[in-house]
Amino acid sequence: MLAIAVLLAVPYLVDLPRIQALIATNASQALGRPVKFRSMSVAVLPLPAVELHDVEIAEDPQFGTEPFLRLDRGVIRLKLWPLFTGRMELGDISLKKPRITVITLRDGRMNIATLGGAGETRPAARAPRGGAQSAAGASAAVLGSRVRIDDGVVTYVARGAGEARTRYHAEDLDLTIAGTGSQMTFKGEALVKPGDVSVKVSDGIIALSGARSLMDSALRATVTVDGKDITELAKAAAGDKATIGGGIKGTLAVAGTVGSPNAAGDLEVSRLTVTQVNPQCPEPKRRTLAIPAIRMNAVYGDGRLTGRPLTTSIGNGTITTAVQVTLDGGVRVQMADLGIKALPLDKVLVDFLCQGYAVTGPMDLTGALAFTATDVWNTLSGPGQLRIGPGKVVGSQALALVGGVVRLGGAVSSLLSAELPRNLGNSPLEFDSIAGTYQVANGVVTTRDLLYTSRAMKVAVAGDYALGSGRMNLDMVVTTGRSELKAKVTGTSASPSIRVLPSAVLGDPKSVEKGLGDLLRRLR
Repeated sequence: MLAIAVLLAVPYLVDLPRIQALIATNASQALGRPVKFRSMSVAVLPLPAVELHDVEIAEDPQFGTEPFLRLDRGVIRLKLWPLFTGRMELGDISLKKPRITVITLRDGRMNIATLGGAGETRPAARAPRGGAQSAAGASAAVLGSRVRIDDGVVTYVARGAGEARTRYHAEDLDLTIAGTGSQMTFKGEALVKPGDVSVKVSDGIIALSGARSLMDSALRATVTVDGKDITELAKAAAGDKATIGGGIKGTLAVAGTVGSPNAAGDLEVSRLTVTQVNPQCPEPKRRTLAIPAIRMNAVYGDGRLTGRPLTTSIGNGTITTAVQVTLDGGVRVQMADLGIKALPLDKVLVDFLCQGYAVTGPMDLTGALAFTATDVWNTLSGPGQLRIGPGKVVGSQALALVGGVVRLGGAVSSLLSAELPRNLGNSPLEFDSIAGTYQVANGVVTTRDLLYTSRAMKVAVAGDYALGSGRMNLDMVVTTGRSELKAKVTGTSASPSIRVLPSAVLGDPKSVEKGLGDLLRRLR
């Protein structure tokens, strides 16, 4: 009966204006941001509580004017036992469907880093009547209470050059924070979107003792990632020029500080697919490259994801590298210690890319690469060396070129006929090897020693080729036994310009140039 009497008396015991001022002042001091709410009410059942309506936590002015947090309803429990003695103490806090915006500026600063900062010094609010605790005690109670977020939404926005761009957001956020004194514990889960990647946090601890602010507090937690499809998430990060699908799974150990966390653990992307529509492919135009799995020991920190090593396979070929992905200001990928062994080029160049110059055969490659995910061909950079073969030239444009060589009866045929085998037109595609070194800078490939070797001839290539535009500046030397032909190729692959060096021509130079020009125009 005493308990019932106390419950019935709760609305009369709580001085709403004073408790409203107390909560607003202490929350503002604790967060370092102004906190306001439209109204407050008292609920008796199932337990005594104060309900806040239309709550807003202000944004740091250097990040904008929109609120950092919006909340339709917040519930602060009142501890029951102190009510029996005429005192009022705050208990658990429940935030229903909060909407939080996390902002990162181009220089790396984040709006959450100023939470808990020193605010304007204010006099402590007067305690509510009935022996309620002091403002300082209430502030400690607010910080030390059990806080639960139900069905929250966190939106991440990256800002650069004055333009805001939403990268992703976490929905269905359920998070519980508890603790007093020197540390806080937390656990929770959310669904990262675009896409459906489940993220669970367990064993979370924030050590508060000795830290100047919450952002400087030491952090420790375990994060589990599990997603059946990363298609939409990959599109948000890398653009929509190609569709990247697959599942992701992994467990990461989180450390560092609240303001600068890092994570390390094992990640696996399974059933990875890269799909794109390629106009130069025969039907079907839509082609997909399938990769069984990508595995890596991942380390994340300072906006960078590093995989050492990253391993994967295509067919019987293997790929290993140390990859670093920079996420701030656009996705930038760096691949060091790149090693490719016996990669079947037909699956990539023929079945997926439908390259007019495609070759088959196993490829071995070592080197390094770097590129921006949204514009690979114009940003690709890095050195390397490769060897392909034995294999065949199978691209349709290359077939047209070789067929033209066989059919031509002019100066080119007469020049080479003494050295070429009679069955060149029947089996022109076989080669022993294609080997050389290269340097790529912003999508322009430079080589000085690329060598094509077959039983019929050797072709040495030196010069530049732009991957994005097809512009080229190449010196070619064709050797067949004792004969040698030198040519200069400029222009683009769609509109080449060929000049045969007179000193290398055995016969009429103009006729040879015309013959080679006719052949290279078949590459369009």
